[in-house]
Amino acid sequence: MEKITEYFGSMVFDERIMKATLSEKVYKSLKRTIDRGAPLDISVANAVAAAMKDWAIELGATHYTHWFQPMTGVTAEKHDSFISPAPDGRVIMEFSGKELVKGEPDASSFPSGGLRATFEARGYTAWDPTSYAFVKDGTLYIPTAFCSYTGEALDKKVPLLRSMEAINKQALRILKLFGNTKVKSVKTSVGPEQEYFLVDREMWKKRKDLIMTGRTLFGAMPPKGQEMDDHYFGSIKPRVAEYMADLDRELWKLGILAKTKHNEVAPAQHELAPIYDTTNIAADHNQLTMEVMQKVALRHNLVCLLHEKPFAGVNGSGKHNNWSISTDQGENLLSPGETPAENAQFLLFLAAVIKAVDDYQDLLRLSVATAGNDHRLGANEAPPAVISIFLGDELTAVLDAIEKDKPYGGTAKEKMKLGVDVLPQFSKDTTDRNRTSPFAFTGNKFEFRMLGSSNSISCANIHLNAAVAEVLRQFADKLEKAKDFNKSLHDLIRKTIKDHKRIIFNGNGYDDAWIKEAEKRGLMNLRTTADAMPHICDKKNVEMLTSHGIFTEAEIFSRRDIMLENYVKTVNIEAVTMVDMARKEIIPAVAKFAADTASAVAVKKSISKSACKYETRLVTELSELIDEMDAATIELEAAIAEFKGIAEIIKASEFVRDTMLPAMDKLRSAADRAETMTAEDYYPFPTYDKLLFGV
Repeated sequence: MEKITEYFGSMVFDERIMKATLSEKVYKSLKRTIDRGAPLDISVANAVAAAMKDWAIELGATHYTHWFQPMTGVTAEKHDSFISPAPDGRVIMEFSGKELVKGEPDASSFPSGGLRATFEARGYTAWDPTSYAFVKDGTLYIPTAFCSYTGEALDKKVPLLRSMEAINKQALRILKLFGNTKVKSVKTSVGPEQEYFLVDREMWKKRKDLIMTGRTLFGAMPPKGQEMDDHYFGSIKPRVAEYMADLDRELWKLGILAKTKHNEVAPAQHELAPIYDTTNIAADHNQLTMEVMQKVALRHNLVCLLHEKPFAGVNGSGKHNNWSISTDQGENLLSPGETPAENAQFLLFLAAVIKAVDDYQDLLRLSVATAGNDHRLGANEAPPAVISIFLGDELTAVLDAIEKDKPYGGTAKEKMKLGVDVLPQFSKDTTDRNRTSPFAFTGNKFEFRMLGSSNSISCANIHLNAAVAEVLRQFADKLEKAKDFNKSLHDLIRKTIKDHKRIIFNGNGYDDAWIKEAEKRGLMNLRTTADAMPHICDKKNVEMLTSHGIFTEAEIFSRRDIMLENYVKTVNIEAVTMVDMARKEIIPAVAKFAADTASAVAVKKSISKSACKYETRLVTELSELIDEMDAATIELEAAIAEFKGIAEIIKASEFVRDTMLPAMDKLRSAADRAETMTAEDYYPFPTYDKLLFGV
């Protein structure tokens, strides 16, 4: 059997391949570009392109593609072959530095929020040398950024790279104040845990809602769901284990550090977790992971569902974004450290994160807002829509001591003076885990738990990086002017804790009492995408994002419109699918069962003069439900028709939230009750018990 160490990264143009195929001069030049952002000379690009082409062809590649991440939420690619005509009528294989560095897809066909008109088609893809190229399915994939002819970012990679540069710039200012001049760069790193469901493909084919929307729009709960807690971390079924093994192999060949796999809480739900990587690469790898998960599932006659809430009544799927900040010297800036200076530095970065999360609650919430995630946030398996930070009892007590300027620990003589007194030693397990917290400190990182399973992690990390960069800028501006650094540092952290402690909550986020308490604290509760997304255009957010060069003002407004348009289109597709299923499948099936039961009553009475109480009651109740479903379908059809006439995107999103979704819930409620009363042979598609327990 081939060793993992031998095939890991075998399809990736990584450091090993670069060193083996590039001259020392070209390699060093490319490394300067990757590590320091130095300009890439065209001669270097040509040399890299030639080596990349030869390497890819050896692996069976015939084409190349600029792989990018438009605002659709999925990746995009246009494939071109390496062939060029030769004078003798044959072909040669060519790939130039120009083709490596720049591509030109049609920019008008992707969401742009008004930045591009239909007739303004030109757009560009630009090679991102910080993310390795790879070969997949006979094509060389080149990770790229995507922008319009006029320079606006039309993707998620460009703003993410900008946000990483912003936090790098401001963090370096802070580190310099602590006398740390060796550090040349600071990067955020992420380990995104990926949850998903697996269902049998033949059953999936029979469910129009799963095919069209990725989730079940109808479905009554089976006799057993997740209430026994026996699926979580349970023994993995053979068919699922085979899928997971196949998936690991495919991801490892692509250099993706898939580490952990296990059953999640709900039946048919599972999780894959990778090792941490630089945020930009982690984002690329997660997009690739989701694609590979779905492709590998088909080999096993399975379908991988990445929707946040594919089944009502059981846990939905999230994507926990484990986020940290590290230097190029290997120091984790969110690790408490062992010396006084490191402890003071840690507390300053911790304070910056606390303030950033409090000041920009709305940006963090809207960064994870989608139609699918709206069904999940606030349910029993996910944090509420209210942003808060969990620090754990010990760290909270340390901050409390700082705020009150009192000693922390067992000795009354100890006085908390930052940069002088030594904090207690913190291990990675200094805090308990709080699965109800949206933003939890877990020893040396923060776990942002609100992301939905189908989300790109780029959006959340763009806003998180930007918010922290802004607070670090504010801190650096104050401390650089300080006459007494230690005193100013102490006062700054103390004031920050006092001003922003409202965002810290270590209790049960699922408790209704917390939502009331959060309201008293003045925290925002943006329950839906329609509530959250418009806040990206609030003055404070526009000023912050533009000042750090994350977005232009036009890009900000375009993203609001793109995300709201995605929200309303998603719900409209679901509504139309519900009407179609109700009219063509559910109501006819229930009506036939009711009619057959009524016929049985007539036959039975003609033979025995029996009262037929059960059958008569059943037919009566089914008839009432058929009428209820019909009325609810008519109501939903009216909502769909009215929605089509609303041109303004914010009004459309509010209509979807206030009118269309409640109408969908009404239809589902009646249909799910009818399902529980209809004989199994009559029901037109697989029910929850088969879907959840059929693999």
